Amino acid sequence: MLEMAEHELHLRRYVPTDAAATLRCFQRAVRGTASRDYDPEQIESWAPGDVDLDAWGRRRASAETWVAERDGEPVGFTDVDDDGYIDMMFVDPDAARTGVASALLQRIVDLANARGCAELSTNASITARPFFERHGFQIVAEQRVERRGSVLTNYRMRRPLTG
Repeated sequence: MLEMAEHELHLRRYVPTDAAATLRCFQRAVRGTASRDYDPEQIESWAPGDVDLDAWGRRRASAETWVAERDGEPVGFTDVDDDGYIDMMFVDPDAARTGVASALLQRIVDLANARGCAELSTNASITARPFFERHGFQIVAEQRVERRGSVLTNYRMRRPLTG
């Protein structure tokens, strides 16, 4: 019982000192988990190795970003805007399939419901699509997005909220 308590998941708001850890989580998730659905050129265009950490930190701080941590270490993060749009949801591959993404999504659902949002929406990768479908999202459109010279497929998805 004590061992389980030591590995509990804790969700909290992003703070500026999370910049490096969330960037690392993003890059590991794209380069590891998403690499089964996208080719190396697409992966490099999506998660290049030369991301400006200060710019990344400013972007995370300007969004309502939530961090999931286990044993004091960030293992995932997500964000949501005032209209219920989820721009990012990434989990470190070492924490995949342990409930991190589900817990983060539930936090977003709760926030969006409290704000009176009618729905949640996202542009989900091929990799993330099954997760979002399991959580009630439906595909609105398949999209082709150009990023740094590569074209990536993703899915515009939405989930109505009930409040």
